[in-house]
Amino acid sequence: MTNYEIMYIVRPNLEEAQIKKVHESFVKILTDNGANVLEAKELGQKQLAYEIKKHNTGYYFLINLEANDDKATKEFDRLALISEDIIRHLVIKLEK
Repeated sequence: MTNYEIMYIVRPNLEEAQIKKVHESFVKILTDNGANVLEAKELGQKQLAYEIKKHNTGYYFLINLEANDDKATKEFDRLALISEDIIRHLVIKLEK
């Protein structure tokens, strides 16, 4: 099993229920593609270091997971790039 860490930022002009829905849908994408989500944290709204897509703040989320292959992380990456709700994301493969 390989461990991964995913951090992503959701745009701040969404309602709280919509933000939770975005988070839940992306966690479901990971689990549906064979990943085991170890921890999923909402880090809250934070000030961005620089403006991204005309936003100065964003809601940060952190997911730690393990998977046999990179299918789940590639699908997350693909859908995060398409999604208008996620303004930035990063997938890191953790070394043991």
